[in-house]
Amino acid sequence: MELNIDIRWLLERQEELLGKELGVRDYSALVAAVARHRVNTPQLDVGNPDAYWRAAALLEQIVLLRPLPARNGFFGMGVAVSYIRASGEDVATAFEPWRDLIADIRALRLTVYDIADRLRSMRP
Repeated sequence: MELNIDIRWLLERQEELLGKELGVRDYSALVAAVARHRVNTPQLDVGNPDAYWRAAALLEQIVLLRPLPARNGFFGMGVAVSYIRASGEDVATAFEPWRDLIADIRALRLTVYDIADRLRSMRP
């Protein structure tokens, strides 16, 4: 199922995950995340992206662009998990794989395709 989210959906996840005490610092980062996850042909030789690619795009944008003053890794993880599940798929939430994935994203070791592959490998 192709699910397109908007900024309101991200703000609902932010409040759900972190409460009202940690507000958004940079709304343009959320706009970028929303726009990127909506791309239908991220690569010419790849067909329609799946929920894991779209979640990877959201996760990468949030981790790298840091829309919140703190806890962007946790927020990105929560958004990715929520997106995957809302799309009818599933992903495990064990701490260690997510910690390592977010560290690799921050270190610029992964492309969005690598991130999507890692998310697919985390299916329960």
